[in-house]
Amino acid sequence: MLSIITFLPLAVCTVLLLLPPRAMSNRVCNWVWIVTAAADLALVIALWAAFDPGGGLQYQQRVRWIPSAGVSYHVGVDGLSLPLIALTCLLFLAVAVYSLRETKRVRSYVCLFLFLQTVSLGLFVALDLILFFVFFDLSIVGMFFVIAGWGHGERARAAALKFFLYTFIGSLALLLGFIGLYLAATPHTFDIVDLTRANPLAGRGLYAGLVLLAIGVGLAVKTPTVPFHTWLPPAHTDAPAAGSAILAGVLLKMGTYGFVRIAMPLLPGSWRHYALVIVIVGAVSVVYGALVALAQTDFKRMIAYTSVNHMGYVILAVGAAGTLAGSDAQARSLAVTGAVTQMVSHGLITGALFLLTGVLYDRGGTYAIDAYSGLAAHTPRFAAVTAVAAFASLGIPGFSGFIAEFQIFTGSLASQTAATAIAVTGILITAALFLRALHGMFLGVPQLPQTIPTSGITDLKRREALSTVALLAVALVIGVAPRWLLDVIEPASHTVIGLVAR
Repeated sequence: MLSIITFLPLAVCTVLLLLPPRAMSNRVCNWVWIVTAAADLALVIALWAAFDPGGGLQYQQRVRWIPSAGVSYHVGVDGLSLPLIALTCLLFLAVAVYSLRETKRVRSYVCLFLFLQTVSLGLFVALDLILFFVFFDLSIVGMFFVIAGWGHGERARAAALKFFLYTFIGSLALLLGFIGLYLAATPHTFDIVDLTRANPLAGRGLYAGLVLLAIGVGLAVKTPTVPFHTWLPPAHTDAPAAGSAILAGVLLKMGTYGFVRIAMPLLPGSWRHYALVIVIVGAVSVVYGALVALAQTDFKRMIAYTSVNHMGYVILAVGAAGTLAGSDAQARSLAVTGAVTQMVSHGLITGALFLLTGVLYDRGGTYAIDAYSGLAAHTPRFAAVTAVAAFASLGIPGFSGFIAEFQIFTGSLASQTAATAIAVTGILITAALFLRALHGMFLGVPQLPQTIPTSGITDLKRREALSTVALLAVALVIGVAPRWLLDVIEPASHTVIGLVAR
C-alpha cells in the first residue's frame, strides 16, 4: 500500500514522458496531474482510516536492496509520518488545481511536480537512512529545476543555484552523520528501526557529538534555521508560486521531520547533552526570522522569512523535549506533539499564502507591498482570503497555528522558561508585520502598479480560490476540532520521548 502511494506519481510521470508530445495537450497533462494527486490523497485517507494510533510502525515493507552495505528498502508509517504524508498529498493536489492554467512547458512542469511528490512521500515513509538520504537528495534536484525553469528570469537561475549548493552541501554533512551511525552499529546497518533498538552511540562521548553535529547541520540547512537560512529568501522570491508552496509546505519539513525521526531517537544521549544549544538556535530563529520579515518591502520575501520564524518554534520544541531537568514526560511529549502539529499547520497556511502571492504577481507583476493600495475595493475575495491566511499564520485561536504554538509553549515553558518567553515575542512581531502588509496593500486610497491593464485588476479565479480556501479550511478544522489529528500524533510522541530519555 505504501509503495503504491509513494510511486504512483512517478509511474504517471514516466507514462507522460514516454507518450509522444502530440498525444497529450497542456490541458490533458494538467488534468492527469490533478487526477493522480486526488487518487493519491484518496489512498492516504483510506490508509488513515485503517491506521491504529497505538500500534507503532505500521504497513511496513522491507526488501533487501544493497545487503552487503546493510541497506534495505524499508518503509512504514506511524503518528509522526502519517500527518506529513497526508499534508504532502493535499498540498500537491492544491498546487495541481492552482496550476490548471499553466502554459509554459506544461508536460515538463507536471512531470517535475509528480517526481517531487514521489520523493517527498518516499522520504516520509523511509525507515532506512540511505533510502531517506536518496529521497532527500532527489528533492533538491527536482526543486532546482522548478525554480530555474519556471522562476522569474535570470534571478531565478541564480537563486536555484544557491539553493542547490547550500542544500547539497548540507546533504553531504547528513551522509557523513549516517555513515558515523553505520560504523558504530554492530552488525553494521543503516536501518532506522534496528539502530533505534541498538542505540549504538550510547556512551560514545565526542564521537556521538560529532555524529549529531553532522546530522544536525544537514537537517538545519534544509529546515532552515539561523544561520543556515540564507538560501531560502531568494529561492522563494524568485520561484514560481507553486514551487514556493511545495518548498515551504513540504520540503522544509524534511529537515524538521529528520530531527524527530532520526536525530532524537538514534542519538538520545547527545540530544539531551546539547538540548540547550538546540533550544537557543530555535529561539534565535523565531525572533530573527520575525524581525527580518518585519523589515521587508517585498510581500513574498516577507512570507519566506516567516518560515524561518515558524520552523524556529519546531526547533525550540524538540530541543526542550531533550531537557529532562525541570520537566516531566507529559510536558516533553506535548512539545513534540506541538512540533509535528506545527509542521502540518505551517504547510497548510504558508502553502496557501505563497499561492496567494502568485495571484498578486500574476495580476501586477510585482511583490512590492508599496506598489499596491486599496486592493480590497478591487478584489474583495482576494483580500478576504489573504487576510484569513495572514491571521491564521500569526496563530490566532480557531486555526491550526494556535493549537500547535499553544502545545509548543506549554511543553517547553517548564524546562526552558527564558527561551520560551523570548520566543513568544515572535508572535507579536509576526502580528505587526502581517498587519502592516494588510493595511498597506488592502486599505487606503486605491493604487495599482502601472503594469495592470486599464481594464482593472481581476479578483480570485475559481481555481485559485479552490486551492487556497481548501488549505485554509483544513487549517480551520484542525483549529476547531484537533482531536482527530492529535490522537494520531500523541502516541508516537510518547514513544520518541521514551527513546530520548533512555
